[in-house]
Amino acid sequence: MKSYFTYILKCSDNSYYTGMTNDLERRLVQHNEGLKRDCYTFKRRPVEMKWYIQCTNPTGAIKIEKQIKGWSRRKKTALIEENWQDLVEFSKNYSENEHPDSRRSSTGSD
Repeated sequence: MKSYFTYILKCSDNSYYTGMTNDLERRLVQHNEGLKRDCYTFKRRPVEMKWYIQCTNPTGAIKIEKQIKGWSRRKKTALIEENWQDLVEFSKNYSENEHPDSRRSSTGSD
């Protein structure tokens, strides 16, 4: 059975890149060789594999890739570090994580 992977790379500028492939080792080499000048990682080499998950079908890997791409940096970091408590916390509605003093009154009068 063929395997597919969703992965997170850490770039030289400390940004994260999330992708999907059917050959994890080959794809990491491609990113570091800089084969495509218009690729996000081209000017951010070298890159380092920080996290990946193996899937049995491409649809599942693509779904996970799209989900992670929508996450904040701190949520991606929690996943990479396997910090499950923070991952859950950062998954809550953004307004639930705001500091109470920073919320505006619903009546518009502060």
